[in-house]
Amino acid sequence: MKNSLLLIGSVFLFASCATIFKGTNETVDFSATPTAKVYVDGNYKGDTPIKLEIVSKKTTKIEFKADGYTTQTMQLDGSVGGGWIVLDVVCGLLPVIVDAATGNWYELNQSSVKAVLEKEK
Repeated sequence: MKNSLLLIGSVFLFASCATIFKGTNETVDFSATPTAKVYVDGNYKGDTPIKLEIVSKKTTKIEFKADGYTTQTMQLDGSVGGGWIVLDVVCGLLPVIVDAATGNWYELNQSSVKAVLEKEK
C-alpha cells in the first residue's frame, strides 16, 4: 500500500498536468458535404465522416477532395491552453518544464471540422 501511494505521488510530482490528462494528440471529427476524402498534411487518411488523432502542437493542413468538386483546404492550429499553464504553475516548476518541452499543453482551435464542397465549374 505504501509503495502504491509513493508511486502515485511520484507520478503527480514529476509529471505535468497536460502530460497526465491530455497528451500530445486530440481527436477531431471530420465531415463533408458531399462525402469527401480527407488528407492530413498531404497524406490520405480516409473518407468522411471520420475521427482522427491530430498533433496539437503544430499547424496541420487539412484537405477535402471529391471527384467533380473543388478541393477545400483549411488548417488546424494549436495554441497553448491557459488552463494548463495555471495548473502547472500551481504544481511547481517541473511540470511547467515538462509540458513546455513536450508541447502537451497545446490545444487545437477546433474539435470538429465540417467542409461544404462546391461543384467544379
